[in-house]
Amino acid sequence: MTEVSFHFNAPDKIGHACRLLRKAVASGAKVVVTGDDKLLRELDVALWTFSALEFVPHCLGASASPSVLAASPVVLAESARSAPHQHVLVNLGTGVPEGFERFERLIEVVTVEDDDRQQGRQRWKHYADRGYAIKRENIAPRETH
Repeated sequence: MTEVSFHFNAPDKIGHACRLLRKAVASGAKVVVTGDDKLLRELDVALWTFSALEFVPHCLGASASPSVLAASPVVLAESARSAPHQHVLVNLGTGVPEGFERFERLIEVVTVEDDDRQQGRQRWKHYADRGYAIKRENIAPRETH
């Protein structure tokens, strides 16, 4: 059964995704990221520019050749249904990603915005109603006193 994790209180979905993908690639994981086309294009640009000294190899699933898809550790795709690998799925979208159950692990990223939190609650309920054990990770910046 897919391991489901929610990363709550992300101040910035794209920034958190960049850090998450950098860490995943460094550990050898293969990741598919789902979301709407606009968000995925923003993430594509951010992955090229978020760090001057690091590069997270990735491709846009809709325009990549089969050989590029197979070789890329990170694939940005509107749907996980036809993903080239099934290790980790990161959902930046608003709904439950179609085909998520094929993956070993699913990470849902939820920001502090009210609409995104409400949609995150609906996705949480979807997984919980189907018997998935859900891990919760609060990623809000820690306050120092």
